[in-house]
Amino acid sequence: MHKLFDVTGKVAVVTGGSRGIGAMIAEGFVINGVRTYITARKPDELEATAARLSTLGECIPIVSDLSTVPGIQQFAAAVRERETALHILVNNAGATWGAPIDEFPESGWDKVMCLNVKSVFFLTQQLLPALRAARTDADPARIINIGSVNGITNSHSENYGYSASKAAVHQLTRQLGADLAREGVNVNAIAPGLIPSKMTAHMLAHEAELVKAIPVGRMGSAEDVAGTAIYLSSRASAWVTGHVLVLDGGLVAES
Repeated sequence: MHKLFDVTGKVAVVTGGSRGIGAMIAEGFVINGVRTYITARKPDELEATAARLSTLGECIPIVSDLSTVPGIQQFAAAVRERETALHILVNNAGATWGAPIDEFPESGWDKVMCLNVKSVFFLTQQLLPALRAARTDADPARIINIGSVNGITNSHSENYGYSASKAAVHQLTRQLGADLAREGVNVNAIAPGLIPSKMTAHMLAHEAELVKAIPVGRMGSAEDVAGTAIYLSSRASAWVTGHVLVLDGGLVAES
């Protein structure tokens, strides 16, 4: 029972780690002694986040475009050049697109599906050797996929591709969770509700109204997100795989 939540000395990759939920998770890891690689497309934003987090611990930025398989392969190769073993992979990078159903473009649908679903599968594939190398009998390697409550309940918005993509992430998590557990790699997902970020900024003008629908009575915080990721990365969750952990203050339960 000693140090069940200790993640000190582990190595992690957080995609989409320059801002939002990815940056929240990366900060939680760095503060708790995890050597953390963050990746995103925009160099300036990525470098700024890495510089800030590096004052708290070890954070290494690698610019990448995970929307294509060549981009995924290039990033994975860069990680493998630096690390022979990877304890934690957080598949967080994502995009959204909103439009009325009669106007919803193929380009928007493809953008969301490629980054939110395709990149999750193929980056997992590329980094599996390093994850397998990090596992121990007592403490498996971990993959944490970031889903959404929009993949569980009706979002009541016109983000059709996003909702479908997150439902796909949840199902992929279940299947990989069972398949890879036999190789010492646990796979789980976090399905966040309303967390302040650039992706949810357009909703925050209606914050008071939105919070009324949340039983806990507030939006999620950086600590809520980081704490959940740390639990799923620690020995405390060694027997948990293939599950979607809903982090929403009771919103889904209320619906």
